[in-house]
Amino acid sequence: MSIDPYAWIESSLSTIHRADWYRFEQTISSIPGAVIQLEGRTVINFASNDYLGLAGDRRLIAAAVFATEEFGTGSTGSRLLSGHRQLHRELEKAIASLKQTEAALVFSSGYLANLGAIASIVGKRDLILSDRYNHSSLKNGAILSGATIIDYAHCNLTELENHLNQHREKYRRCLIITDSIFSMDGDLCPLPELLDLAEKFHCMVLVDEAHATGILGKNGAGSVEYFNCSDRPLIQIGTLSKALGSLGGYVAGSATLIDFLRNRAPTWIYTTGLSPADTAAALEAIKIVQQEPELRTQLWRNIETLKDLISQQLPNLKLLPSESAILCLQLKDAATALAAGSKLKEAGIFAPAIRPPTVPTSRIRISVMATHEAYQLEKLVAAFKSLL
Repeated sequence: MSIDPYAWIESSLSTIHRADWYRFEQTISSIPGAVIQLEGRTVINFASNDYLGLAGDRRLIAAAVFATEEFGTGSTGSRLLSGHRQLHRELEKAIASLKQTEAALVFSSGYLANLGAIASIVGKRDLILSDRYNHSSLKNGAILSGATIIDYAHCNLTELENHLNQHREKYRRCLIITDSIFSMDGDLCPLPELLDLAEKFHCMVLVDEAHATGILGKNGAGSVEYFNCSDRPLIQIGTLSKALGSLGGYVAGSATLIDFLRNRAPTWIYTTGLSPADTAAALEAIKIVQQEPELRTQLWRNIETLKDLISQQLPNLKLLPSESAILCLQLKDAATALAAGSKLKEAGIFAPAIRPPTVPTSRIRISVMATHEAYQLEKLVAAFKSLL
C-alpha cells in the first residue's frame, strides 16, 4: 500500500480552517484609491498601504507608461548583466538624496532588500538582536544569514541592553534589526536610544523604514529624519510599494556599504532588475513627496481626526498605541475579528481582520490615506458603532 507524501497538506489546511487562520484573495477591479471596487462592491478603502494616494496618481502612471514605451516592459536580466538602466541609477541617487545618505541600492522588492542586506553583512560567527514584532522579511533575513539570533521584547531597550551585556563579547559582529513603524501595530521604535546602545556595544543597526518613508520627517524621509538621526551610522531599508506607490525596495547607507552589497547581496546579484515602469513611477513619487509636503499634512490631519472620532464614539474599543497611519482596534479573538471585517464590508468599509499567527492578538487594521475625505472617516466609525 503506497503512502501519499503530500497527504499531510490537506490535514494542515484543516487545522488552519479550525483555528480561523485561513486566508484567501479578494479581487480589486479598479484603480487604487480611497474608494475601490472590491468583489463587485464599491467600498471605502482602509486596507491599503498607499498612504499618500500615489499609486493611482496620473503623474506616476504617465511616468510608468513613458518608461515602458522607451525601455520595454522588463529589465531582461540582473543589474550586473543586461538589467541595468540609467533610470535605476537616477532612482538610487534620488533615494540617497531623500534619505540623506551617501548612496542607495534598489532591489526588486523590500523583502529581497532585507534578505540580501542581512545575509551579506553577518554570518555564523555573528549575533543578531531582533525586535519580537519585526516584519517577516527581517526575521527570515536573520535566519538566512546563519547568525545567532536573539529576540528581545517589543521595543524593550532594557531587555536589549541585558542581552548585549550577556552576549555581545562572544561574537565577532553584532547587528540590531528593527522596523521603524511596526506594520501590524503602527507604533514607532525608540530609534535614538537604540542607536545609543549600538554605539556603546559596537553594534551595527539596520532599520526597516517601509511604513515610515514618505510619512515621517520634515521631508518625508522617514523615522531617521524624524528623530534627527540622519548623521548617525546605520543601514536603512525601505520599500517603494507603500507611500511611494510603486514596487521595489532599497538599501540606503554609506557608499562603502552600498558598494559591498553590490558585490555580495545575493538577492540583488541573482535577480532581474526592477522594471522600467516601476523604476520611473518610484522616481516620480519621490519628486512629489519632496515637492508637495501638503500630502503629508493632510494625511496627519486625517489620522488625528480618526483618532479623535474613535476616542469619542468608540470608548469601549481598545485602540492600540500608534504613531503612524496604521490604527488597530483590538478584538477578543480571530472569529470576532473575521465577523467584524465581514460586517464592515457589508456596510461599504474595507478594513481587514488581522489574526494570529501574523499578530499575537486579533484586530481590525485600519490604514489611513491622505486622500480620505472627512465623511469617509465618519462612516468608518459609524459602521463600527453600528456593529457593536
